[in-house]
Amino acid sequence: MTRMARWQEWAGFALGLWLAMSPWLLGYSGDEAATANAAILGLALALGSHFEASLDEVSGEWLNAAAGAWLVSSPVVLDYADFTASVNCIATGTLVMALAASALSLDKEIGRWLHKRVAGH
Repeated sequence: MTRMARWQEWAGFALGLWLAMSPWLLGYSGDEAATANAAILGLALALGSHFEASLDEVSGEWLNAAAGAWLVSSPVVLDYADFTASVNCIATGTLVMALAASALSLDKEIGRWLHKRVAGH
């Protein structure tokens, strides 16, 4: 992982903290599935992003991308009763996936792999 990707990890850390606290800040803590999903996944994202920034590893970005995809799909899969919870998970998940894609795009090995596939070299 390059030094330039550091901001993505810290932004992911902030998004994780937001997600973990959002049921109480946005008032949907009565929806048990949405609250548990947000609290557990939010803490996991925050801790994962913290350790990624500390250890300088790229493999965590793939996990962040998967977590973002789960967040986007979780309102349907877990059948959220609260509209605010759904919007929050979809928005946060989309941002998490965008940050992961941005960090992955800076990785030189992935860039070379993509160049070979796209350019045919």
